[in-house]
Amino acid sequence: MTSFQKKPVLIALVGLAGTGKSEAGEVLLEMGYQIVYFGGTVLEQVQKRGMPITPENERVVREELRAQHGMAAMALLRLPEIKALLAAGRLVAIDGLYSFAEYELLKANFGEQLKVLAIHAPKALRYARLAARKLRPLTARQVDERDFFEIKNLDKGGPIAIADAHIINEGSACALHEKVRQTVKQLTSQ
Repeated sequence: MTSFQKKPVLIALVGLAGTGKSEAGEVLLEMGYQIVYFGGTVLEQVQKRGMPITPENERVVREELRAQHGMAAMALLRLPEIKALLAAGRLVAIDGLYSFAEYELLKANFGEQLKVLAIHAPKALRYARLAARKLRPLTARQVDERDFFEIKNLDKGGPIAIADAHIINEGSACALHEKVRQTVKQLTSQ
């Protein structure tokens, strides 16, 4: 990369569960992005420990990782992977930036290269989506508990509030796909 070439943009997807972050990630994959799934860090540890994948076990492992590595744990543990991908010239997107500490760590490492894209959806629609999903379905009560925990204890609202762009996902998957494509093009042209 020559000195006048723009560094690849690092897109971080943020939003509460059921808003469509994973669906947006699929669009980014189609656009040539490599997805780094922060939640995958937790799932890998749950499986490594021989525990069933449940919201409760994920929470236990997530809290242990944060107790050991701080509130920026997921970003810290995935930082070498992100740096290696960007150094290789790959387009990179993060699915599941949660805490404000993770945002701060990424911002300190990537500066203006980091662009945060928030995905939003009405609560009733999120309940329906999360109850119907094949992997790790959640009840409305579990969704509320997760939302409250993530907002209160992980400071998840901060990265959502200061995102560079916001998408409301209350229509079809095709409509979301088009919004994501347009928004990412805008973010990467800045």
